[in-house]
Amino acid sequence: MVRPEILAALAALCWAVGSIFSANASSRMGAFAFTRWRLFFALTILWALAAFTGQWRSLDGPAVGLLAISGLIGIFIGDTALFACMNRLGPRRSGVIFATHALFSAVLAWLFLGETLLGWTLLGSGLLVSGVMVAIAWGRRLDERHAWEDTRGALMSGVLLGLLAALCQSLATLMIKPLMTTGIDPVAASAVRTSASFLAHLLLLWSGFRLSKVQQALTFETLRNTWASAAVAMALGMTLILAALRNGQANLVGILSSLTPVLLLPLLWLIYKRRPAMGAWTGAGMAVLGTALIMAR
Repeated sequence: MVRPEILAALAALCWAVGSIFSANASSRMGAFAFTRWRLFFALTILWALAAFTGQWRSLDGPAVGLLAISGLIGIFIGDTALFACMNRLGPRRSGVIFATHALFSAVLAWLFLGETLLGWTLLGSGLLVSGVMVAIAWGRRLDERHAWEDTRGALMSGVLLGLLAALCQSLATLMIKPLMTTGIDPVAASAVRTSASFLAHLLLLWSGFRLSKVQQALTFETLRNTWASAAVAMALGMTLILAALRNGQANLVGILSSLTPVLLLPLLWLIYKRRPAMGAWTGAGMAVLGTALIMAR
């Protein structure tokens, strides 16, 4: 059986890859429309898998209700806020703000689940989170010029949206931690969460809310990137997180899933065609050392 910490790190990699597909598509469609289309693609993939494997039978009424609430908090509110933050600050700076969900997860897991971090695990967790912050905050070269580094709109609104997304991610994960230990299938659980969020977005669109409409005309490239983001980040990444929660501590799952910004650095290197700054390498090294300490516990 794969260790839950490894599953959480793999989910972080999925989110890093997904953010590459998401950045341009989200800015063209708008945060609400992008999240809605992304959810539609994700739920079709997830329900097809759940139907094929027959794992939808693991669902029951109370579980569906809790998963739906978790989806509304973590995806409908959290993901929409995250992409609104990304549209304002770009993937690099939104990444460092969203990485605070590791801190939220650690505190909330201690308060509500009684989970604690001690010894080398605590040291490793501190190094990992600090490394993520250093890698992203000081990961930009002084001469870097890219559209993703521009600030669109008020800086403070972008920061607040990122913090809201991080808090919602933590709350939604902690809510379903006890449920996942009962043996419910992660794919079926993800399908319920995405479906509830998609329905909420549809209601928002039908209400006439202006920001929920597609901001620019849809193109094949935009829809292709949205589908790729849904398949990698939501269908696979979110399912890996739920699988990690089956046997792993919620605080460690949250902390290791915060590796996304560090894993995003080499991907952005491929796009920028420029080597990351020294701060990025320093932070990445701290994050790797912290991960090693956690895994060796």
